[in-house]
Amino acid sequence: MRRLLLFALVAMACGTRTAPTPVAVCATPLFGRPVMQSGLTAAECGPSCGCADGGFTPTEWTEERLSRLLTWRLVDAPPDLSSDPYAQTPPPVATEGVCGVVVVDATARTYRLQTFSSDADATAAGAKVTHADGCGACSTLADLAVYGREVDLGRKVQDCGVKALTGTFESNVTCLEGLGFTPACARIWAYNTRATRSKCLATCLTLLEAPYHQSDGGLNACLECDERESGPVFKAVAGRTRRNTGIPSAICRPCADVRPISHDW
Repeated sequence: MRRLLLFALVAMACGTRTAPTPVAVCATPLFGRPVMQSGLTAAECGPSCGCADGGFTPTEWTEERLSRLLTWRLVDAPPDLSSDPYAQTPPPVATEGVCGVVVVDATARTYRLQTFSSDADATAAGAKVTHADGCGACSTLADLAVYGREVDLGRKVQDCGVKALTGTFESNVTCLEGLGFTPACARIWAYNTRATRSKCLATCLTLLEAPYHQSDGGLNACLECDERESGPVFKAVAGRTRRNTGIPSAICRPCADVRPISHDW
């Protein structure tokens, strides 16, 4: 009964970030693509929100689409992440606006990233919205390709972090770059891992092989600790997350927490 009650409470449509609009429950209560480690079934978590024309079904990341993303080159200078953002005054989380891709030269396939105050402003400027919130270290199209390809991205990031327990910070960055992350994005993921280790190590070591979700649909204690202790700085610096990009993952989320972004462009 408790589990059904929770799922009923979180079964909301993927509306705007400022005013999600509830609709009839026509999809699974949680948004994601569950794997065995998720601890949830396809009846409890799936890649859709809401109903029919009023709902949201995410972009299908075919190999062709992923390959096309990698043919584009960013002309902006990447963020300077030579110092640990967790060791400084936490930056504010940009929860307003959107990050847009602005084509610089279609023939040369170059682009820049720009934060706009709204979807409408981005469209008026000829930009394509790539995620909600301001642009950051993981907003590039190359990083989008990693997010789209890896359904269980958290597991691969965790594996890099576990290897770094006997290595160095830079070895963790190298491992993350091996997943396809750009250097700046790899570094914020590595900083996030180090911050979580310092705050949540005892909890997380006991849950390395545990399901991501508890029986009531909530996150396990390790993921909960990571979200609480490391999440705010990560979101502020990375810009892109799976939730604000409309990408389902093995960690399932309430539809109200997911931004319905289409990448069919």
